Amino acid sequence: MGSGAVCGVGKDRTARGGAPWEGDYADFVRSRTASLRGTAYVLCGDWHRAEDLLQTALLKLYLVWPRLVRHGELDGYVRKMLVRAFLKENRRKWRGREQSFAELPDTVATWDSDHSQRLAVRTALADVPPKQRAVLVLRYWNDLSVAETAAALGCSPGTVKSQAARGLATLRQSLSPELHACGQGGSTA
Repeated sequence: MGSGAVCGVGKDRTARGGAPWEGDYADFVRSRTASLRGTAYVLCGDWHRAEDLLQTALLKLYLVWPRLVRHGELDGYVRKMLVRAFLKENRRKWRGREQSFAELPDTVATWDSDHSQRLAVRTALADVPPKQRAVLVLRYWNDLSVAETAAALGCSPGTVKSQAARGLATLRQSLSPELHACGQGGSTA
């Protein structure tokens, strides 16, 4: 579809007899896709899986759009569906722990410390249990409050706080050697 319509919705579909709200849905999707894709990537660490998670969440949003749009909770709902899809995927026994790359470099690159630190954080984040990772991504990547994170995950604010504390402790433990190697670690004296 060269017209920029999303998944067969929008003006093209409405003109062919689709629901009148589909244009609003398509506009919402276009305006949020980049941010939601980034959140999905930080959750799972793989762009292809992130696309799958995003499509699952957007499909669920599409199915309830007419009812949900009246309540104005669209962002929270789609974020909740994204996290639930991620957590559900992580419960599957067949899912491997491999990480794929879109393209492998021809030569070994010399990385600056910023790139090395980002890679270390991404690797350490992959070791954080999925529920704790979801809390960390929503709280610190999406900059949600404790209450907003609790609503997105369907849990209590106390659970968000404890999961965030445990997740951060796991990250600190995983990153400790890398931080010392980069000269970022605390004093050992």
